[in-house]
Amino acid sequence: MKIEYKLFILLAAFFAPVGVIYGIFTDWKEPVGPAGLFLSAGLGGMIAFYLWATGRRLPERPEDNPAGEIDEQEGEYGFFSPHSWWPLPLAGASAICFLGVAVGWWLFIIGAAIGVVALVGWTFEYFKGSHAV
Repeated sequence: MKIEYKLFILLAAFFAPVGVIYGIFTDWKEPVGPAGLFLSAGLGGMIAFYLWATGRRLPERPEDNPAGEIDEQEGEYGFFSPHSWWPLPLAGASAICFLGVAVGWWLFIIGAAIGVVALVGWTFEYFKGSHAV
């Protein structure tokens, strides 16, 4: 986790001086910008500290080894359906729902109903048919 905490240290080190520069250019009359930048610096620092403290307790990972090989990180990534058509109606239902928020709630209800059917179909896809488990 060495590279991760170094990246967040860089973010914290970037946002803190930018907050000071922003405050100087606005004569400190606009408080939201410097406050947001200082809070961003603090958040980057907190995440960097967490990753540093966690990285000290854990053994070295394969991606931390500069001489590491790609196959050292291999493992189970999960099962992804290569032939599923259910994400397409689910995306269409999401589009109908978002359009329903703008046009009318009756269209949102229709999209939600289609979305429930598509989600149930996608969830139980492998419980029937030729690809059943």
